[in-house]
Formats: sequence, C-alpha cells, structure tokens
Amino acid sequence: MQTLTGGSLILAATPIGSSTDASQALRDAIASADIIAAEDTRRFVTLTKRLGIEPVGRIVSYFEGNESARTGELVEAVAGGARVVLCTDAGMPSVSDPGYRVVVACVERGLRVTAVPGPSAVLTALAVSGLPVDRFCFEGFLPRKSGERRRRLGKLAAEERTMVFFEAPHRLAAFLTDAAAELGDERPAAVCRELTKPYEEVRRGGLAELAGWAAEGVRGEVTIVVAGAEDIEVSTDEAVRLVFRAMDGGAKLSAAVAEVAKATGANRKELYAAALAAREGK
Repeated sequence: MQTLTGGSLILAATPIGSSTDASQALRDAIASADIIAAEDTRRFVTLTKRLGIEPVGRIVSYFEGNESARTGELVEAVAGGARVVLCTDAGMPSVSDPGYRVVVACVERGLRVTAVPGPSAVLTALAVSGLPVDRFCFEGFLPRKSGERRRRLGKLAAEERTMVFFEAPHRLAAFLTDAAAELGDERPAAVCRELTKPYEEVRRGGLAELAGWAAEGVRGEVTIVVAGAEDIEVSTDEAVRLVFRAMDGGAKLSAAVAEVAKATGANRKELYAAALAAREGK
C-alpha cells in the first residue's frame, strides 16, 4: 500500500447549470486552495464572482492544449505540500474533461488525490431518462466520423446495460441516425439538453424518432441515454454479422469471435466455424 504524502490534488465538481447548485464544500475548496487549475480561467473567475468568493490561490489554466505540459508542474506542487484544486467548466474533472493525466501522475507518486463531489451530467441524465438505472456504462464522446462511430455503436449492439453518451449539439442528429442504424430504430432513448438550466429539456422516444426531431437543429449541452439490448437470443446469422463488423474495425477473426461470443452468449467454437464458412463463401 502506498503512503499518502505531501499536499493534495482535489478534483472539484462545478455546477453544470445554475451556480446555486454549488456546494459549501466547493466554496471551501476554492477559498483554501494554494493553486487552482481551471479548464477555462475566465469561466472560473465568472463562477467565483457569482459565488461571492475571492480565491487567494494562484489560478492557472489546465485544458486539453496544455494538459500534458502542465501536469508535471501541478504534481510537483502537490508533492511540495500545496493544495491544488482542479476545476473544469462543468461537472466532475477527468470525466470527458481534463484531469485524468494529473490523477494518474499523482497516484504514481503516492500523493493524495481526493474529490469534492457534486453535479454530474452522466448521473443526472441517467436519473431523469426513465430508462433502467440498476446497471449502466458511460461511453463519453464517440468518434466524429460516421464510419468510425457506427463501428463503435455496432460493438455496443448487444450491450445489456443502459448506455450514456456525450455529443456536440451540431452532431446530435448524425449520432442518433447512426445509433438507429446500428441499435435499431425503436431502441428506447432519451436526449437530455441543458440539464439543470432554465431551458432544460428531456426528449424520450425511439432512436429513429429522436433523430427526426434532432434534424431540425438542437442547441446547448447534450447528454444521450440509450437503453441496453434486451436479453434475447441472437441468431447465428446476426452473430456472424457482428463478427464481420468487428473485423471491419480492425479485429482479427479469432478476437472478433471471442468478443461477440462474450457479448451474445453464443458458442465460441460454433460461431468461429460459422464465421469462417461465411467468410470463405464471400
């Protein structure tokens, strides 16, 4: 077991909507920080003004463009005994936002890493979606290109857990169209827009229906929740189709068969033989 030494890296969740959602713990963490690493320093200063806080610590930027270069500096500050608070624009740092690199670096050095819990678009969307919440997985942002996105979605076709995705508003319609093609037009889903903000909207329906709605244009921050696959038996032909799709994504036949067999419950040897026969018959 590693011994926690030095200062602390504090991952501080910030409001995803109204600043009134800020906890006292967040206020205290900001007020007592030696260094505050903010994804967008201007947005962070605006937040502190709304909260009536005047940070005494040094504020530095920490975003995708300088994350690699600045991580070492922050780790050394923690090692030297500093309280370093990391804040992203909204929600929990490191969840599809900067933070993962510095967390790993601190853990490797045996430094203390903790968090100020708070708002999360993932859990908020899941809770209001009306879809099963007992088991879920977070997939974040999928590839921007349709072909790559469809391959990723195809691999999730047999996923039985509820799935949560992030997507940019201008790509939402394309995402939903690809999801309908790979997961089924009627697969239940919910598009959660502007969560906890004045214009919050949750649209529920089948993927194809939602794609039609999104084609008119959508604004604001978007989180998508999609129901998992029903626990039904997958035909051999469908399982073979999933194997070929995995192979299109670069997987070798044996690896693709193992992946699909695990996801669908198909017999691995029988599926391999069927896929091999189908490939030779092409």
